[in-house]
Amino acid sequence: MSRRLRLLTEVPRRILVLVTLLAGLLVVLALGPVDVGPTVPLGLTLALQLAACRLLTWRARLTPAERALWQRLAGAAALLAGGCAVAVLVVSVRADSTGDVVPLAVAHVAAFPLLYGGMVLWNRDATNIADPSDTLLGVAAVLAVVSVTDTVLAHTGNPWASAPWWQVQPVLLALAAGLVVIGTSVAVPHISGMTRDPRAWLISGGLTADLLAGVCAVLGYRPGWALAALGVLLLCLAAVVRPTPVPRTMTDPGATTIGAFVVIISSIAVLVATAVGAASLTAVWCAGIAGTASGVRLLLNVRDLSQLAVSRREALTDELTGMANRRAVLRRVEELCADRAPLVLGVLDLDKFKEVNDGLGHAAGDDLLRLVAQRLAAGLGHGDVLGRLGGDEFALIAHVAPGACPEERAAQLGRVVHESLAEPFAVGGLAVHVAVSLGLTCHPGGPDGDPVTAAALMRQADAAMYDAKRSGSQVVRYDADRHGDSSGRLALVEELRAGIAGGELVLHHQPQVDVETRRTVGVEALVRWQHPTRGLLAPVHFLPLAEVHGLMGVLTDAVLAQSIAQAAAWHRTGRDLRISVNLSASNLLDTGLPGRVAELLELHALPPSALVLEVTETVLLSDPDRSLAVVGALTELGAGVSIDDFGTGYASLTYLHQLPVGELKLDRSFTADLLTDSRAAAIVASTIRLAHQLGLRVVAEGVEDPATLLHLRALDCDESQGYLHSPPLPAAELEQWLDCQDGRRERDLDGARPALR
Repeated sequence: MSRRLRLLTEVPRRILVLVTLLAGLLVVLALGPVDVGPTVPLGLTLALQLAACRLLTWRARLTPAERALWQRLAGAAALLAGGCAVAVLVVSVRADSTGDVVPLAVAHVAAFPLLYGGMVLWNRDATNIADPSDTLLGVAAVLAVVSVTDTVLAHTGNPWASAPWWQVQPVLLALAAGLVVIGTSVAVPHISGMTRDPRAWLISGGLTADLLAGVCAVLGYRPGWALAALGVLLLCLAAVVRPTPVPRTMTDPGATTIGAFVVIISSIAVLVATAVGAASLTAVWCAGIAGTASGVRLLLNVRDLSQLAVSRREALTDELTGMANRRAVLRRVEELCADRAPLVLGVLDLDKFKEVNDGLGHAAGDDLLRLVAQRLAAGLGHGDVLGRLGGDEFALIAHVAPGACPEERAAQLGRVVHESLAEPFAVGGLAVHVAVSLGLTCHPGGPDGDPVTAAALMRQADAAMYDAKRSGSQVVRYDADRHGDSSGRLALVEELRAGIAGGELVLHHQPQVDVETRRTVGVEALVRWQHPTRGLLAPVHFLPLAEVHGLMGVLTDAVLAQSIAQAAAWHRTGRDLRISVNLSASNLLDTGLPGRVAELLELHALPPSALVLEVTETVLLSDPDRSLAVVGALTELGAGVSIDDFGTGYASLTYLHQLPVGELKLDRSFTADLLTDSRAAAIVASTIRLAHQLGLRVVAEGVEDPATLLHLRALDCDESQGYLHSPPLPAAELEQWLDCQDGRRERDLDGARPALR
């Protein structure tokens, strides 16, 4: 509150001025020397509450996040205005000056649920075990205060104890409701982190002033009207003050539980007091109802906590296997690390699990995962934890006995895993053998050990597991010297992400030469990364990372954009070259790719036939249905499709039949052995004949010497590509190479003729 209050810019100033004038006039009448009676102050208060209701309604529309508070405060102001109207009628009928007390008290009691509900909802969200809008405890607290007050009045012989209940109890209820609301308005800012928001203290001050005004009304003090005006003015000021940004908080069931205990204890005290002394029937009833309501609130809390316990257990359990899930595994590792306990963490992955899913169905795959989990769990010792991380990945946390060597425990765990899975599994009527790749990491623990996190240990075990999968060695223990570069790979991924956006990818082009005429008819665009600090990086250093980390889509888009733009530039200068671009598995699953290719072709005015998209058989097999649909859409644009590395896959003839393919690229493994391996030569010759019968063009990759080129020419191969002609070159260097191509072609042919003889 020490900082200067700033008002909202959209404040309805006329209403605010009206509220200020009415409040000021009411203060003058209340503190002036002339007693004007209750009718005029009631009328002014009625007008003041209506004006406040209008202002608070405006505030509720302004901020949806705080609508619950301001709507309820506006509703409370409307109820109090109604109480003032009734009080004016009562005073006009009755001659005594206290006729306004009961209607105003009833109005305050009626407004209590709105005031209480608005305060407890302010800046707080419900959870699955606590609802801030619960008014049951608030009502119980009001009844508890009334029961205590009635008991005190009965035991002290106060004249109010003998007054008619319809005069006393509404007033006591109103005062009790005021106390509970004030207590709530003070507690909520501390609970919800709003102690630095001036509006919280303005609202608390306004509610306190209103309670004191009620006390003055009961005692017949005229200055109470001034306090009532001050209370309304403070609430309106809170509505127009600029809020202090505070994050929303979740409701804590602890406050509800403590409040319920306090109410129960108060109710018991009242019942005991009435049992040994003067009894007040109202106090007994209020105490009984308050205690019962609080007990119900506690029972609800117990029920909700039981549900929470079940939910937490489910949140830590893998639904398929019933074992721990990733969250539970990480939590257990964190606990052991916090206790500096030695442990062995293993991550294992089922090898070729996809073949089981594809061949036997996902239900059989799920059965296999359950059986594997049961076998692994049976082989673990007391205190060890088995969890499923997701898919076909499992985690093992092995307890290391005091004084034992973690490395020996890791070796033992590796043996146990493979012995447990040695026997085949009966799945789908078949005996399925399961091989796994297991990565292990050891944490020595102890007071002198280096602190480590569960995430770090999981990364270490992951790195070792992937090493085991790549090397085929089944079990690999983490070695910082071998596997410690995993964080470096992640950093490289982020650098690649930024590099793609920053235009650091460059293209090198390798010519594709007509075997008969030696004329360059096309180029293959090969991407390189011009890294700002590491220099020019070959694809092997970043393409696998791009595929794994979901960057292949944006990378391919960048390559396509550069390739099509470059080909269009060559066409404008009279170089009618095709340009070939490689597509990955993820590209062929992207149904939006054909549309983006069409936009690029139209943007650069490049004929679709000048673009060739190369796919491998392995890529097509990743998801044949979706891949074939994307390839079909690309060919409908007029772009060419080439089967790259032809002959190295499993379904070459199938795809030659199904796909509108225009080109085959012989894999370099056949080209390299063409002159030395009769079988390779036979395969090449047969492939060329088959392709020509199907109307396809054949491009031989990896042509490194003139003799191989002449042999391909004899076999009627269409085009060749390799270092004999040129390595991949930047566009400018390729253009220089093209300019002197005619002379080089003649020299190559002259040098090749003696070799052919």
